[in-house]
Amino acid sequence: MLIGNAIVGQSGGPTAAINATLAGVIRGAVESRAVNRIFGSFNGIEGILNRRFIELTHLSEEELKLLENTPAAALGSCRMKLPRPDDQSRADVYEKLLDFFRSNDIRYFFYIGGNDSMDTVAKLAAWLSDKDYEMRVIGVPKTIDNDVVGTDHTPGYGSAAKFIATSMQEILRDTAVYTIRAVTIVEIMGRDSGWLTAAAALPKKVCGVAPDLIYLPERPFEMERFLTDLEKAFAVHPNVVVAVSEGLRSADGTYIGEGAHSGRVDVFGHKYLAGTGRTLEMAVQSMYGCKVRSVELNLLQRCASHIASATDLREAVSVGKAAVEAAVSGETAKMMCFRRAPGRDYSVSIFPEDISRIANLIRSVPDEFITPDGTNVTDECIDYLLPLIQGEPDIVFENGLPKHLSLRK
Repeated sequence: MLIGNAIVGQSGGPTAAINATLAGVIRGAVESRAVNRIFGSFNGIEGILNRRFIELTHLSEEELKLLENTPAAALGSCRMKLPRPDDQSRADVYEKLLDFFRSNDIRYFFYIGGNDSMDTVAKLAAWLSDKDYEMRVIGVPKTIDNDVVGTDHTPGYGSAAKFIATSMQEILRDTAVYTIRAVTIVEIMGRDSGWLTAAAALPKKVCGVAPDLIYLPERPFEMERFLTDLEKAFAVHPNVVVAVSEGLRSADGTYIGEGAHSGRVDVFGHKYLAGTGRTLEMAVQSMYGCKVRSVELNLLQRCASHIASATDLREAVSVGKAAVEAAVSGETAKMMCFRRAPGRDYSVSIFPEDISRIANLIRSVPDEFITPDGTNVTDECIDYLLPLIQGEPDIVFENGLPKHLSLRK
């Protein structure tokens, strides 16, 4: 048994469940005989490089329960890209990390994040593999985008999907009160995959209402075809609601919402996107001259913990604990994944997968989940999504507002 301390960090975009995973890692570490103390790194890998961390070993049960229902990343986040492990000109970055690990007897490193964070896990594990210091490096999945490969779904997605489905149901009720011709375009997060936008269809299964049109980035978007689809929808009823992914792009790969940021990219090379809904709004206004508005759900998709999925939070805690158990048993350079059991009754198991099979890959919405004409999702897709949004968490309120836990004193 490898005895020592552990450190955990959070990276990438926050979610309503990322702190539940953190609580799971803390619980697993405290319960393990192999871990003496568990630390949290502020702002992910940057916190380790800058020696900004906090001990989490002595958090009470009450604090851990509050943490599970606290949105955003309690330890802060980052979008730092580590250099290639074989880049000798940047070896100082890894040497600084190793110096921190040695000086604090860190033998376990857990990183909670999405695709880009798994790139960090893969690089760090690769660099440490031939060093004279034994460590276990484990990735713990997190992303509202649900686009991490190797796992049936990711913690954070179920809660975001529940918020989107609820908001869409409310929008559909609101827009149906008038008889004049009108179009409402709801822009939903999702750069490279349409899992979040697909969740807009969930009200169909629950209350029989759904957007008239749903467009995912898995299919090329054609403006002329979109306007024709609207004409067909108008023939059914005057108030048309459309759900679109922010990552819609034309056949040549150009993002519909790319123009507003003039091609600027982040450190991982991802283009900044904004304005997909607005672009379509102006096109509809020009073509039909009717009342039209675009609604961007924006940050609420990932921080609306007041309507989180209890299933999502429960699984987030479980995958955090499982990460510690896997590391203590000898696993390293792995990410924890969910495997869904076959059959109608929903259940999942958790297993470790090689990080090399996961990092820097995108899990798209499969073809069988998208209708042949590319304007909606199938019932099979809805059946896949529905179990992930089930249940309501037991939220503690204080003076009328949900109570949260802050780790920054």
